[in-house]
Amino acid sequence: MKILLINPPRSNENGIFHYASADAKKFIHQKLIGPPLGLLTVAGAVRDHDVTVLDMKAEYDLHPHAPPPGELTRQYLEKINPDLVGVTFIASEFNGGAAILKTVKTYNHNILTIAGGLHATLCPEDFISTAADIICPGESAKIFREIVSAKQENKDVEAVAGILINKHNQLVPGKPLTTRYYSAGQDFIVPDRSFIKKWIQAYKIRGKIGPITYIFTSLGCPYNCSFCSIRPQYKGKFYQREIKSIIDEMQSIDPEYNVIRFADANTVVNPGFIHQLCDRILEENIKKELVIDIRVDTVAAHPDLIEKLAQCGLQVVICGFESYRYDELKKYNKDTRPELIEKAINILQANGIKIRGNYVIPPYYKEDDFKAMADYSNSHKVVYAGYTILTPMPGTVYYNQVKEQIIDYDLNKYNFFNSVLKTTLPLEEFYKNVSDLWLIKEGTDTI
Repeated sequence: MKILLINPPRSNENGIFHYASADAKKFIHQKLIGPPLGLLTVAGAVRDHDVTVLDMKAEYDLHPHAPPPGELTRQYLEKINPDLVGVTFIASEFNGGAAILKTVKTYNHNILTIAGGLHATLCPEDFISTAADIICPGESAKIFREIVSAKQENKDVEAVAGILINKHNQLVPGKPLTTRYYSAGQDFIVPDRSFIKKWIQAYKIRGKIGPITYIFTSLGCPYNCSFCSIRPQYKGKFYQREIKSIIDEMQSIDPEYNVIRFADANTVVNPGFIHQLCDRILEENIKKELVIDIRVDTVAAHPDLIEKLAQCGLQVVICGFESYRYDELKKYNKDTRPELIEKAINILQANGIKIRGNYVIPPYYKEDDFKAMADYSNSHKVVYAGYTILTPMPGTVYYNQVKEQIIDYDLNKYNFFNSVLKTTLPLEEFYKNVSDLWLIKEGTDTI
């Protein structure tokens, strides 16, 4: 079977960047750097077929003047003549992905089109009006493989368990799943990075750090932050990979990738597990620069683990500071205390680890709130600081809390850089205040 898997282009809607000064624009990131891990897992699941991956994000990063998405898709369709096309979706790329599916069906209505990814998991009903034949919610690499096998054997693909069939203006469930897939355990599939080798130079941060690739050491999250999509994506579950599996994958990664980001919601949920993982990394003499996400309360409670992670190559820690106000953290259901931010900063800096500290800016902030935020972040500077907008992402607890207050339903704007709720300040002033915060950081490094 001929299979084309597509990672859509990122949304270019960025209100913060649009209203920023020239100095601030140098620091406001407009993209996340890294390969499409989920799509590469799907590619790994069907690697025995004729598979092509099109990473449009990487293509446009390397070749800004490449043909627009519709034309680029058509070029690949003409070259490959696929039997199936799969597209991965997040909220802000829904419109772009839907347009790709429409292009596929216009080119050849007989091509089977499959939608997967985060948005397909949390908001499958959005796909009713699209050109997707099948929606694969959840961890669906093995389900995708079953769809491919059914089509190859001329069986009814609609009978595959765990899928939703898009027909007659409704989603019709396939067979119920009778067995559970353990994507972090016995059913783990190694992402096949060979499919994106042509774009490896795109996976560099600001053209200097990298190439970077992702692996996961866990899936899901045990915490309850109301604005986060990860807990609902995994229905509140948390799954830890086996250490041997992680080490084997790290050893298998192309040496050209010199940076590995652990793509977990929080890498350190079980400190004892990470201690053991560090021991194995040191025993196997794995030499990679590491980037990981850790909560500030975890850093504050486990300085010995931070020291060991530094010995393993940890270079950057991404911390969701979110807010310096306890009432805001409580409102977000972020179970931590703002006074731990300073303690975490001191521990990480003592170990030579650079910090990416991210703050969330609510739409109700006034000038006094922005001044207080600036005063706080100026007294708690980190190398990389990010200030994004509190956004009700579809499928989250926060979305359900404020859905009646949403004034902008354009999914292109659901990327944390646009306000889709009414702001207290005039919108232009709000964006300008947020963008000015991006100037508050140590030095001139960017990530």
